[in-house]
Amino acid sequence: MLALAVAVPVHAQGKSGNHSGKKSTPPSNTPLPSAITGPASGLSPIAWLDDATLLAPGSTALTVGAMRWSGSDLSELDVPVIDASIGVAKRVQLGANVTRVVGSADGTGAVSGLGTSYVMGKVAVLTGASGVKLAVSPMVEILGEGAVQLLPPGQSRTRFGLPVSVELAPGPARLFASTGFFTRGGWFAGGGGAFQATPKVGLSLSFTRSWATDDTTAITIDRRELSGGASYFVRPHIAVYGSIGRTIATADVNGAGTTVGGGVTFLLMAAGQSR
Repeated sequence: MLALAVAVPVHAQGKSGNHSGKKSTPPSNTPLPSAITGPASGLSPIAWLDDATLLAPGSTALTVGAMRWSGSDLSELDVPVIDASIGVAKRVQLGANVTRVVGSADGTGAVSGLGTSYVMGKVAVLTGASGVKLAVSPMVEILGEGAVQLLPPGQSRTRFGLPVSVELAPGPARLFASTGFFTRGGWFAGGGGAFQATPKVGLSLSFTRSWATDDTTAITIDRRELSGGASYFVRPHIAVYGSIGRTIATADVNGAGTTVGGGVTFLLMAAGQSR
């Protein structure tokens, strides 16, 4: 995490997708995964960063939330943000993440419409018998309307990614980290922890970094974010959550700013399973 935080960034100052002299670029207008988009999103109250735990076969999880990003001179609202997962086998889970972006009336900020979406699988490699869990999550990324505007003519909006996640759960705390890549030069990495403060209250903290190199200009775009959140189970299988994230050493054109989110998660457990 320290190495990621202090690495020297090279920010893109060229084709940023800004209009009317605006300095900031909303996260949905860049191809980088962020707190609003991507496998390292802070959508779930169970973990800020994707861990290596899978749902039991037949169990499902549905999260419905909203997020607001604020930059130096622009803001973006995403509502609803929907994340759904289902356990289909002992070591296999499927899921999808879909976001709707609320655009600005003057057209100078976020582009309204469907945001960057993901369809993903999750396969357990290690299941925790040794105290360590390991999972791989092949996924298809479908860039949203804002990010598509930055693509060269004729380039597909679909990319493929392969995150790898590791998890260690000593007692009520869990430590987890993920890294992986997307086709056409995108990478991400991060780590964090979650702590069950009480049977109903969970706390989490994570750091993530994502970066990509433009094939045509050889310019690297870079985003780093520190995030934290809390969740509360209002019912045995219903949790509400709140989250906040702030970018570190990130240029305005790469989505620098603060993200605040909240929502509710519904857990439908298979017969014989507990939370």
